[in-house]
Amino acid sequence: MTAPPAMANQEWQPVTTGKLIGFAIGAALFALLVFASESGFVFLIDHANLLFHEAGHPIIGLFSGRLEPYGGTVGQLAFPIILAVNFWRKGQPLSFAGALLWFFENWLNIACYMADARAQALPLVGGGDHDWNTIFNRWHLLDYDMRIAKVVRTMGWIGMVGGCGWVVWRWFRDRNRPGSKGDSSLDH
Repeated sequence: MTAPPAMANQEWQPVTTGKLIGFAIGAALFALLVFASESGFVFLIDHANLLFHEAGHPIIGLFSGRLEPYGGTVGQLAFPIILAVNFWRKGQPLSFAGALLWFFENWLNIACYMADARAQALPLVGGGDHDWNTIFNRWHLLDYDMRIAKVVRTMGWIGMVGGCGWVVWRWFRDRNRPGSKGDSSLDH
């Protein structure tokens, strides 16, 4: 599958040293928030994730009651992906990477929810069925909830680190970009 012509030859805004430092500080603070949150729930961003999760159920449920349990996960992943695509199309690398961090941070919460599929100890918004208990039961995978959650959590961390690594790669590439002022100052 090839990218549409508008995206195939994407011209990204340059990542300068100043922008890289700002991004690194923001990413480090975000990582500290994730690590410091005892339950893995980062107050502001994960309340937004929960809102998108809950909105996903009835939206997907409009199309199929059988797919409704998947709607929560689809909902919470959809918004960061929509933002990422938008920033990609605009050639905004730091915003794109930030949306990727948000997308992959969601995987940590999804993994937590998956790991709870058998125990069902997490409080559910509005009660009802546990999405991942329903999904894993349907696929005869309930006994593997913890293992699957561990893989998803690991993939989430790899995705976040990969997004940050991509920004560093963009900066390294942009340092010698024709027309740039070099990399001697922080303000370009």
